[in-house]
Amino acid sequence: MESFFPQTMAWWEFALRGIGCYLGLLLLLRMAGKRTFGEMSPFDIVVLILVGGALRSAMVGKDDSFLGPFIAVAAIVAIDKALGAIATRSPAFNCLFEGRSSLLIKQGRLVPGALRRHSIPEAAFERELRMHEARSVEEIEEAHLEANGRFTVLKSSGK
Repeated sequence: MESFFPQTMAWWEFALRGIGCYLGLLLLLRMAGKRTFGEMSPFDIVVLILVGGALRSAMVGKDDSFLGPFIAVAAIVAIDKALGAIATRSPAFNCLFEGRSSLLIKQGRLVPGALRRHSIPEAAFERELRMHEARSVEEIEEAHLEANGRFTVLKSSGK
């Protein structure tokens, strides 16, 4: 049990590695698009587990101490809180950090190329419409793909 507290790196290296992994993974997920983890499928869960395992060595290297991973995680939580605080105060940063919603349907018509642009299979889109109790696109006034990957559907009044 000799590696319980002694680390192979300075504490700040764990913190910097954790923050670097957080920011790098955040960038990769933003590049992957809104639908990547909007609704967790078994495939998404497997990806999350594999990403966590792959990033372990990036965060703690060959260190097998007890404190090293906790320092990295503490840094990740701290940077997440800091970015969240900045996002609540700056709409421009929030847009960069979280993204924007995307219009999919406008006045009962599908926006041309919207599904393809966001890698939404037609079957998945139709399933979303049914989940919002809509039988067709014509019943929808507006539909958005939100920044978190979920759908918002506003039905036409009177239908």
